[in-house]
Amino acid sequence: MTISADHTAPGSAQGSAPGSAPDQAQRRPAENAVTEAVRKFGITVEDYMLPARHQIQMVDPEGRLLAEGEQGTEPGHEYPLPGDDELLAAYEQLVVGRRVNDQNSALVRQGRMAVYPSSHGQEACQVAAALCLSEGDWLFPTYRDAVAVMTRGVDPVQTMTIFRGDWHSGYDPAKHKVGIQCTPLTTQLLHGVGVAHAAKLRGEDTVVLAMCGDGATSEGDFHEALNFAAVFHLPVIFFVQNNKYAISVPLAHQSVAPSLAHKAVGYGMAGERVDGNDVVALLAVLDRAVKLCRAGSGPLLVEANTYRMQAHTNADDATRYRQDSEVAEWLAKDPISRMKAYLTGRGVLDDDGAARIAAKAEAVAAQLREGLGEDVPVNPQDLFRHVFSVPTPQLKEQSALLADELAREASSSKESAK
Repeated sequence: MTISADHTAPGSAQGSAPGSAPDQAQRRPAENAVTEAVRKFGITVEDYMLPARHQIQMVDPEGRLLAEGEQGTEPGHEYPLPGDDELLAAYEQLVVGRRVNDQNSALVRQGRMAVYPSSHGQEACQVAAALCLSEGDWLFPTYRDAVAVMTRGVDPVQTMTIFRGDWHSGYDPAKHKVGIQCTPLTTQLLHGVGVAHAAKLRGEDTVVLAMCGDGATSEGDFHEALNFAAVFHLPVIFFVQNNKYAISVPLAHQSVAPSLAHKAVGYGMAGERVDGNDVVALLAVLDRAVKLCRAGSGPLLVEANTYRMQAHTNADDATRYRQDSEVAEWLAKDPISRMKAYLTGRGVLDDDGAARIAAKAEAVAAQLREGLGEDVPVNPQDLFRHVFSVPTPQLKEQSALLADELAREASSSKESAK
């Protein structure tokens, strides 16, 4: 039985027995919004909510376009092939993202960045997440989604500011419609839901894409975000990058669900699985998800199956919990080589185009080396300025003590210099 948005069954007016009043149709609650959204597909609500039986994949690891019958699509889960211009733009961002990941790993080893959670191997997810959104939409990334933030248009050096420990964030979230990357697990999903709820109340045409990893699906915030979004029918896409490990905990120790996308049906939203190393399939699935959200179909959950090729961060030793043979298996599924082979085979990418893209990637890497190599002036009083809008007496006292100590040090230095 379909349950209506206010949790009453269709066909029964509140306060009266079914069929007891001639104006029953006028007082009957509206049908569940999801039911309304799937009528055009000609399938059941269950078939709409449950992911397709096979994950959506359009291009195989060798760069060959799969036949339509091999792409995992089925009624209600059908995806048009993205255009060549969109795919070429995505490939450019893939190459830039890979170069940024590797450059940042080097900067950490040089001591110019404090930490960096690399998304090497997950660039297809990063790029597709940013490119599927319109200018007025919002992206809420995790700490591993720096490439997505850059693809959204944020300056590379500003994007990486948080990882060198200079400031909470190097960019203005409101200007770029990108939430601040945050280390606490899953908090960004709640932030994304809040923005989507506010946009709906204002009548704004805004879609929110909130990113998370497989480990985040084990958090309470994940449940709260999805449940709230579903109950209030918000335009949010929950994009789970399933890279198989929550730091060192494998997915099998986190969930025994058929897939993470299957969790969607429990909240009353649609779920889908997609090859997270196939940027063609990712763009197709996410583009359609954005259109469905914008059309009022409510929230969706998309699970992308991918792999983190490098360690969790520079402080992690991945060899302690996974085998080299497993990494090698995923190396053969690399999203960049796959996309290059596909575009080259279609005549969309030639040697000159590849060289131009590689040069752009090197220019971004040089920009990062220069920008992150600069010393940033530090003002110790900033410790107290941004804790409360009105400083407490304790903060004022501590600030005064620090100011006095700094003044005495400065005076002592002057005396020593004489």
